[in-house]
Formats: sequence, structure tokens, C-alpha cells
Amino acid sequence: MTIFYRLGQKLYINITNACPCACIFCIRNFSDSVGDAESLWLEREPTIDEIQSAFESRQDLGQIDEIVFCGYGEPMERADDVIEICKMIKNALPNMPIRINTNGLVWLIDSAFNISQLSLVDSVSVSLNADDADEYIRVTNPRFGLSAYDAMLEFVKAAKQYTKVTLTVVDVLTPERIKNCNLLAEKLALPLVVRSIM
Repeated sequence: MTIFYRLGQKLYINITNACPCACIFCIRNFSDSVGDAESLWLEREPTIDEIQSAFESRQDLGQIDEIVFCGYGEPMERADDVIEICKMIKNALPNMPIRINTNGLVWLIDSAFNISQLSLVDSVSVSLNADDADEYIRVTNPRFGLSAYDAMLEFVKAAKQYTKVTLTVVDVLTPERIKNCNLLAEKLALPLVVRSIM
């Protein structure tokens, strides 16, 4: 199974296929792989020991400029494990930047998650993906319903106290909605990145 995969100079960690959303633009709807991975579908979730072993066996860590939690699932479905893996990486490579790509719904997945632990990571990229709750439901189809949008925004506000946060939207939104997302990002004093799904 593919735990780590390369895309350019970045090393990505694929630790789960579980996700509380079913986004209309999700790449896993169109392809089984990204970067140099043959397939990002997991027959089961790798253990912490398996992740550490796979990490330690890599010969290309000197060529990597960032490690990113981003696979065919929401990494914060395994939030406590993400923190343990971050500790392992920072112990081995103290200066290696770590980023988490997330939908920001960890508190709906695990209400006990201690967000201060995000101080272990260098940045978090949060999928904003909509300028209001109704559009968010249309685009991301979260299993939590309408409460998901506000929960994501609360996560964003809390997370930026502990790490660098960037918001993202995809270019399937209309220009007007993207403009509204920019205004929301400005209000939150956070950068916004518009991602292409192609």
C-alpha cells in the first residue's frame, strides 16, 4: 500500500481513505493515483509503526522541501496519529516543514481534539470551498450537514493561533463566489488560494 508518495519536491502522507465529505471535485472520483503513486487506495489504514518504517526507509528525504498530510482521505480522521507522526518527523528532521491539508472538520470528527497541538506543524491548508453554508453543502456534501460550514470556520479561527493557516477554494465556484471567498479570507486576515481541479 502507498503510504508516502512524491509530487515534485514534496513528500505526501496517505494515512486514511476515510473522509466525512464527498466533494464534487475530489480527484479520487477521477483517478486512482497522484504523483508517483500507483494507487492511493488503502486496503487498510497503516499503523504508526508501519508509517515510521516506511519513512525511515526512504532514500530521498534530502530532496524533499516539505512533507504534507494529504492522501485519498481526510488526514484528521486520524488526528491523534497525525500528531504522533509529526513528532516522529520533527525528531528525525527538525527543520523539515510539515503541512496538513484538511477540510477543517476535525472537531466534528473528534470533539476532544486539542487544537493547540497544531503548533507542531508549520502550516495548515483548509478547504474553504464556499462563501456560505448552502453552497458548502452543495460542493462538499459533508455527512454532518449544515453545521459543517460553521464548524470549519471555527476551526480556522482557532488554528491560526497556533500555526500558519491558508484557505483554499476550487475553481468550480463562480467568479462571484470566489470573490466572496476572498472577502471572507480578508476578514479572517488569512491568505486564499484558488486551486484548479485539472
